[in-house]
Amino acid sequence: MRRRAVVAGAAAVVAAGATGGWWVRDRPAPAAATSQAATGTVAVVRTDLSTTTHVTGALGFRDTYTVFAQGPGGTITALPRPGQVVSRGEPVYDLDGRPVRLLYGNHPAWRPFGAGMTRGADVRALKENLVALGHGRSLTVDDTFTAAATAAVRRWQQATGQPVTGRVELGAVTFQPGPVRVTELTAKLGATNRGEDPVLTGTSTAAAVTISVPAGRTYLVHAGDKVTVTMPDDTKADGTVAYLSPVAEAAPAMDGRPPQPMVTGLVTLDKPSTAGDLDRAPVQVNITGKSVSGVLAVPVTALVALAGGGYAVWLGAGAQRRLVAVTTGLFAETLVEVRGDLHEGDLVEVPVG
Repeated sequence: MRRRAVVAGAAAVVAAGATGGWWVRDRPAPAAATSQAATGTVAVVRTDLSTTTHVTGALGFRDTYTVFAQGPGGTITALPRPGQVVSRGEPVYDLDGRPVRLLYGNHPAWRPFGAGMTRGADVRALKENLVALGHGRSLTVDDTFTAAATAAVRRWQQATGQPVTGRVELGAVTFQPGPVRVTELTAKLGATNRGEDPVLTGTSTAAAVTISVPAGRTYLVHAGDKVTVTMPDDTKADGTVAYLSPVAEAAPAMDGRPPQPMVTGLVTLDKPSTAGDLDRAPVQVNITGKSVSGVLAVPVTALVALAGGGYAVWLGAGAQRRLVAVTTGLFAETLVEVRGDLHEGDLVEVPVG
């Protein structure tokens, strides 16, 4: 029967028995060799192995946005509160008493929208938003600002209490990649804001975990690796390493020790809702790296280093005891994959105690 072994930390020497548990059979040391270390035997097992790297992390949100005022600017007359989530079509802030609304798009607006404007990807983004907001009746989503686009803008303006002009002036909307979770207000109520001034910063609403990996262990962590995150309430959440920075930065010195170079990375969660609202809360991240299935494995302590290089294990017990060379594969902390003249259920010698 195949068993799944995911090992972490130092564990006792074990072997698979007929009951599915782990056991160690001690072999008494010969009376004439009382100083010899006690040994026992364990069975070679066929199992699945994987390496696990443990790193610290912090809950947060993926992607950071800065919202700038555009156009002629004006006086800030309304602002959201930190932590508020602004969605498509909703006001982000007010200038001179006029709401500046959020539309979704990967690039900022750079000109007003209206009849006679040239084709562009910004026109397509505006049309996509008008359709998503329910005002795109008979509207073809393309790069051309048509009469149908003018009609759609007028419907949107009328529905939201704006002056109905059929034009969208520069600064009347802000394009961001998605919903904005407000983190910090840069502008102040009543302040005059020029067109290039930032108003606020925010993040996406997609929960993520920022990890810190010691620079000397980055070879153990790769984009695409599966992870398990232990949340502050001890619940578990699955995720994936999305990114690992190629640049190491020195972490602050602690307890008199010199600063250790660290590499930051990003983990996305399979179910972002499991993160709740615990922004910046510390978490433990267990990263599963390499894995193998259905291999023969023995405890690492069963390995004997050979004088000419390589490894062997003591196979059998008593008069049948013999040294068998093995080729090692994946090391998974307490177990190691082995290949050689041995079979599942064979007994190998290990130190006891």
